[in-house]
Amino acid sequence: MWKFLLLWFAFTLPSGAILAPTSLMAEAGHVGYGPTSPALFSSAESLVIDTDPVALLPPPAAFDIRNFWMRADLRVRPEWRSGVCFGGGPPMNGACNSLNLSGSGTSAHDGSKASDFFIQQWARLGLGYDPSPTLNFYVELQDSATWGGSGNPTDGGQSADAANHQCGTQRPGQCRLGIRAGYALIRNLAGVEGLSAKFGRQYVVFGNQRLFGHFDWANTGYSHDGVMLSYARTDFDLKLGWFRHSETDLGQGHPGGSLTPNLLTCNQDVTSQSVCNPAVAQHAADAGSDVDMVVFYNQIRGVPRMIVEPYYVLYSNRLPERANPGQYLPKSASQLRHMVGLRLELRDGNWDLVHETAYQFGRTADGFGFDNQRNLSINAWASGTWLGHTWYAHPWKPRVAIGFDYASGDGDSNCVTPGGTLARSCGGNANTFENFFPTNFLHVGYMLNGAWRNTVQPQVNLQARPTTRDHVEVWAMRKYLASARDNWYRGSQGPLIFSRSDNQMTHVGDELDVAWSRMFADGTVSVAVIYGHFFSGPYIRHQLGTSMDQDWGIVQLWTNF
Repeated sequence: MWKFLLLWFAFTLPSGAILAPTSLMAEAGHVGYGPTSPALFSSAESLVIDTDPVALLPPPAAFDIRNFWMRADLRVRPEWRSGVCFGGGPPMNGACNSLNLSGSGTSAHDGSKASDFFIQQWARLGLGYDPSPTLNFYVELQDSATWGGSGNPTDGGQSADAANHQCGTQRPGQCRLGIRAGYALIRNLAGVEGLSAKFGRQYVVFGNQRLFGHFDWANTGYSHDGVMLSYARTDFDLKLGWFRHSETDLGQGHPGGSLTPNLLTCNQDVTSQSVCNPAVAQHAADAGSDVDMVVFYNQIRGVPRMIVEPYYVLYSNRLPERANPGQYLPKSASQLRHMVGLRLELRDGNWDLVHETAYQFGRTADGFGFDNQRNLSINAWASGTWLGHTWYAHPWKPRVAIGFDYASGDGDSNCVTPGGTLARSCGGNANTFENFFPTNFLHVGYMLNGAWRNTVQPQVNLQARPTTRDHVEVWAMRKYLASARDNWYRGSQGPLIFSRSDNQMTHVGDELDVAWSRMFADGTVSVAVIYGHFFSGPYIRHQLGTSMDQDWGIVQLWTNF
């Protein structure tokens, strides 16, 4: 059934598609969206593993072309956005307004009726090689581009878009070609049936992707460097992963050589002329500004008609507190955050219920100075629920679902000290929920006006499949703030609008999305058309001084093999 769905319809997939082990699916293309690929049926995609003792296998032979496989994707997506900042000027760093010196959101940026049209494209090529049933190597190349965005718009010569095929000339370090995934997967590790280990850059996808997903709606998506251990049996699947998100060193670990550090801090020699970042200079001598994440995720399948997924996450950010002092910034510096959560999925006949709750606690620095003392208490939580009914006997498979999402905020998130220094909180707590690495458009709407941060969102969703190739959907949401003085966050988790210090408005607005998709060419090509309209609410009018609604639309062509 999942062959006929696009990614944004993934939360309606049959339980088998949603709940199947994810250790290989993302990299091999089996993520429940887009056209299917012959690679899905290669040995790297097989979930039935030969359990014969490794000692009985023949010794590895030389390279065998029959063990080599590949997959490829191409997606082209024109996007049109009208009223990007609800009648105000264009966004800056993703936000439609700014913070003033007293920590209060300003009115809209200068300008009016900012709108945009652009075309994005990505191409992916995945190469896999399986020397044996218990060993798999996989590399996925990705080219991510905005048409016309790689060159100097004022130069028709060598620095123009047509002459640049790797990095944007106007955006140093922004390169379109990269490695989306690159890992080795060892199954039946140490001869233990069901025990596997994956080393390298990989997708981390769990549950309904509220906290960990591939985020392929974006033109690059998420992947992580680290190691994932998995022990899977019929009734359960245990996963333990460690991932490094930031690495500092002493000028000996740079991937391009050993003369400079990955994170260039200020040289402590006052005579040094090197360019540096003073915000991260505190650990220049010990290379201690690293960021690590540990995930322990469990799936219990032994309960009839139910999936139970308890999990624990440790996020350790050891960057100096002034590196990004605002609490409103996702994954802010100098914090030790713990998260415990539980996801439940129940299916009984035509009914299905999905619920997830997570609580976060720990300590974080206040951002006032340079002492790196974690003197704020983290106290944040979130929940999300969907209740749906599908008429499977009807030819169109109509479905109706209602949902309710909540994530805590913090009224002191825009704190500024009397001396004008941006800080993390003027109180003793840091209560804004951390959304981590989600696929947010599955939960906040296709316009991505929202995140699982400082939000209250009731919603209703209607879907149908008029034919085996067509899927239609109508999705309506009301959007509120959980805390009036915290900000309204966008899908990438940064502020979309900074709240005023005297704000009491919580009704942001309402969103209505309509989507249609069709599969053709034997399921290797899909086309989708989506239109979204956002009705501005009193919060937007109060914060920005504008009242224009927002319109957004796409036409997307996606093909793979």
